[in-house]
Amino acid sequence: MKYLLMMILAGLVAMPAAAQDKKKIVFIPGPPSHGYAQHEHKAGCIALADWINKGAPGFEAVVLAEGWPKDEAPLDGAAAVIMFCDGGNGHMALPHLAKLDELNAKGVGIGCIHYGVEPGDGKKQPDGRKEFLKWIGGYFETMYSVNPHWQASFMEIGKHPVGNGVKPFTTNDEWYYHMRFRENMEGVTPILTAVPPDSTRKGKDDAHGGNPDVRAGLGKNIPEHVVWVSQNANGSRGFGCTGAHFHLNWGNDSFRKTILNAIVWVAKGEVPANGIDTTRPSVDELLQNVTKAPPKGYDKAAEQKKLEDGNKPPVAVAPAK
Repeated sequence: MKYLLMMILAGLVAMPAAAQDKKKIVFIPGPPSHGYAQHEHKAGCIALADWINKGAPGFEAVVLAEGWPKDEAPLDGAAAVIMFCDGGNGHMALPHLAKLDELNAKGVGIGCIHYGVEPGDGKKQPDGRKEFLKWIGGYFETMYSVNPHWQASFMEIGKHPVGNGVKPFTTNDEWYYHMRFRENMEGVTPILTAVPPDSTRKGKDDAHGGNPDVRAGLGKNIPEHVVWVSQNANGSRGFGCTGAHFHLNWGNDSFRKTILNAIVWVAKGEVPANGIDTTRPSVDELLQNVTKAPPKGYDKAAEQKKLEDGNKPPVAVAPAK
């Protein structure tokens, strides 16, 4: 009886240890902004976390409330912190750079999605620019980078574990480009690269819409990196994704896989040879957690067809002018 009791107690003690073997990924969403099914930060984080929990054994993903957590305890023990939020001078990370740097120094990976790749504009400190370079290898710099909506065709995927299983694809998104990367791209590997149409380079001088550096590329068909990963000097890892303005783009199999692979990789997990496999969500499934009602006359069937068409193999075409 004494031996049996000892075995039962040993089993009870072992159970939490087994649970602790899972790498924890913490998503911090910002509040929603923009129109219907756009900048749906929490809905996006919930979907990504669900796909990680179902498709990546050895990982446990949790989604915090919108905005920087008042109680930072959930960040303890994290293998990666993913921020999907609005950025700029109001970026939720700016008042908490020291905490993020402390986590990063311990090897915690950091990922930033869409507007979340833009720190402050440099007019007041701290602006987070040097920290973003350190953590994720690049960032959106005002009066240097641009944020147009365009149809990007990704015909070649970066040779990296994050590219595992990702097939060429095309999608329309607000793909920021001309990012400020580390000098000589040190430690930075592009994953998704495409040639923007010249129409996106013609904007007049503006913090986000145009600048002389971008206009200098007119007519040159310059490839631009819009998703990248970084291997950092302190041993940590990071990634940046400039897309995901449109929530329904998570229905694109290759885009979804790219970001799931990136999340697992920055958490120092092994990305399977075919990447993180998930079942393609329907429009209904994608819209479960969005915060705004659809506009009058919204055609869900047409949106579903658009989702299916967007997953067909792309045809290589010359960049539009």
